[in-house]
Amino acid sequence: MVSLPQGQIPYWRLSSFYLFYFALLGSTAPFLALYFDHLGFSSARIGELVAIPMLMRCVAPNIWGWLGDYTGRRLAIVRFGAICTLLTFSLILFDKSYAWLAMVMALHAFFWHAVLPQFEVITLAHLQGQTARYSQVRLWGSIGFILTVVALGRLFEWFSLDVYPQALLLIMVGIVASSWWVPNAQPAPSTHRLAGGGFLRQLASPGVLAFYASVALMQLSHGPYYTFLTLHLEHLGYSRGLIGLLWALGVVAEVLMFLSMSRILTRFTLRHVLIASFLLAALRWLLLGNFAEHLSVLLFAQILHAATFGSFHAAAIHFVQRSFGPDQQGQGQALYAALAGTGGALGALYSGYSWNVLGPNWTFSIASLAALAAAVMIATRMKEDRA
Repeated sequence: MVSLPQGQIPYWRLSSFYLFYFALLGSTAPFLALYFDHLGFSSARIGELVAIPMLMRCVAPNIWGWLGDYTGRRLAIVRFGAICTLLTFSLILFDKSYAWLAMVMALHAFFWHAVLPQFEVITLAHLQGQTARYSQVRLWGSIGFILTVVALGRLFEWFSLDVYPQALLLIMVGIVASSWWVPNAQPAPSTHRLAGGGFLRQLASPGVLAFYASVALMQLSHGPYYTFLTLHLEHLGYSRGLIGLLWALGVVAEVLMFLSMSRILTRFTLRHVLIASFLLAALRWLLLGNFAEHLSVLLFAQILHAATFGSFHAAAIHFVQRSFGPDQQGQGQALYAALAGTGGALGALYSGYSWNVLGPNWTFSIASLAALAAAVMIATRMKEDRA
């Protein structure tokens, strides 16, 4: 399935980290709200608890990103963050009150969100001269997500959700182990068209601020999806096993998109890829909010995950990589993560408050408008440029 040149990059070492990292996301995105519902919390409290890790994503990546650029010790930050994520999340075993869970969500997220932006810089450093192959490494994160979401969907049909924290801790052990298997690498001096200057000057380049604003809007639009889709489908009568398979279908589509991105980015500009991703996201949220009771529509909406995450994320990583020099890569990736976290937190909060008041239809319609606004912003503010 993957045909990277042997001996040029530590392909399996990088891939194993992505597999475990996104296996953790595959255990939280579909099931975290379900677990909080199992504990008896209201939709508003669920929205708040889900939003806390996303809010930490607004702060933590920038702190760790600056530290990574300043010290150059990105791999040490990845390993430290992985260990602290495991230790702080293990506190969930001691209490299940709202205040305690809020503390656990904040603490573990502060360290968890230190990890990926720095690891993205390390991966791109290993892929010097062949950055189009990033998607072929990153697809193993999608595979980890698929395996986890299907396995846990079945597990929670057979056993109580009380075993959920232990399942997450096991995956976190895998993240720690894989982080120690990865060799270090530093970004090479850039030969691209970057002008001199620091991070803020590069941030002010044409189209960069519009891109980051569109990232926040895109993640805001995902709020109802990541917070309430599993509960929404369960209320419509779908089994947890089938719900797990539906989540997996979306990520299978994402994997196929990742495998195609190197060819897509040679034929289309990043601007076109981003606009298409936003427009298809707007369509997807309308379908999920209004027609999810029809399995055929639901299947099509999940296939659109290829655009709403796959092509969007791959294009976004390429945009950040080309827009910042080697000394600002960590900050550029961290700002991407932070604004994604800001948007995701706002999306979780608004959907938590609107779910019982406005219902799924209007909650997903608001998400659709946010994605449409992102498309308009990129169409009007970002100039044409080949990837």
